[in-house]
Amino acid sequence: MKAIVLQELNQPFQLKEVAIPEISQNEVLVKIKSAALNHRDVWIQKGQYGGIRFPVILGSDGSGIVEKVFDTENEKWIGKEVLINPSMNWGNNPRVQSKEYVILGTPVDGTFAEYVKVEARLLHNKPEHLNFEQAAALPLAGLTAWRATMTRAAVKNGENVLITGIGGGVALLCMQFAIAAGCHVYVTSGSDEKIECAVKMGVKAGVNYKKANWDKELKNLSAGFDAIVDSSGGETFSKLVDIAKPSCRIAMYGATLGEFNSGIPAKIFWKQLDILGSTMGNDDEFVNMINFVNTHKIIPVVDSVYSFNQAQSALEKMSKGEQFGKIILAVDL
Repeated sequence: MKAIVLQELNQPFQLKEVAIPEISQNEVLVKIKSAALNHRDVWIQKGQYGGIRFPVILGSDGSGIVEKVFDTENEKWIGKEVLINPSMNWGNNPRVQSKEYVILGTPVDGTFAEYVKVEARLLHNKPEHLNFEQAAALPLAGLTAWRATMTRAAVKNGENVLITGIGGGVALLCMQFAIAAGCHVYVTSGSDEKIECAVKMGVKAGVNYKKANWDKELKNLSAGFDAIVDSSGGETFSKLVDIAKPSCRIAMYGATLGEFNSGIPAKIFWKQLDILGSTMGNDDEFVNMINFVNTHKIIPVVDSVYSFNQAQSALEKMSKGEQFGKIILAVDL
C-alpha cells in the first residue's frame, strides 16, 4: 500500500510502498478515503513529542470503509463508512487520561496510508451528512473541542463565550459547538479575514489581537465573558483574566504562544475564576460529540484538500498557520 512515512526528525514526508497492516484479535482493517493534518504532525516532525519511533506513519484523523475484520462478532462493520476515534487507552477515570494513553499516529502507525488497523471499539459510523473529507476533519479536533468547550468550560445557552485564535480546526469546532449550544460567541484572530469568515458563520463579533487594546475593545463589545476557550497562552493570557466575568471558566487546550502570564493573582481568586486544563477526551465524550454533530448537522470547515503525494506541501501550509479550517489528504485525489 501507499503510505506517507516520516523516516527521521526534521525530514520531509516520503510517499512509500509499505506492507498492508496485519490485523489480530479485536482489530479491523480500514481502507482510508481521507485523512486530516493536525499541528501534532508538525510537532512530531520537528521532534517536539515524546516516544517517537522511526520510521512512522503519522496521521490521527481518518475516514474510510471497513474492509476486513479479525473476529466474527465484528463482521457487521464490513463495508461500513466509518471514522476513527484516535484517543486510545484513556483508562477508567473520565477526568484524566491513564499513563498508557496514546493518540493514533505515534507511536502507533496512523491514517496517512491507504490502510490502517485499529481496534473495532474505536470505530464510529460516519455521519451521513458529511462526505469523507469533512468526516476526516472531525475526530481529533472535534474531541479536543468538545472536551474543552462542552465538558471543561461547560458552556450554556445564552452565555457569552470567547474562542481565541480562530482559524484552526479545533478553534472552529469550539465555535461551532458553542453556537449550536445557543451561546453568544466572540472570537480573536491575527487575521481580519478569518474574523470576517467567523462572523459569516454566526459569531457576534471578533477582534484582531494584533491591535492595541484589543482586550478593551472586546470587552466593550461583549460586556465580558462567562466562558473562554483558549489555545494560545503566552503574555496575552492575563488579558483573558481581565475580560472574564466573575465565576468565568477558562479552558486551555494549547499554548501556541508559550508560557503564560496570568496577571495579578487577586483578579483570579477575587473573581472566583476557574482555569481548566484540557487535552483530547474520553470515549464517552467522543460518542457525545458525534451525537451532537449529527443532531445539529455540524459540518467541519475544510480549508483545502491535497493528494498523498502533496503531503509535505500540505504540512508546510499548516506550519505557516495560513489555513481556515482543516487541511485534508485524499487518498484517491
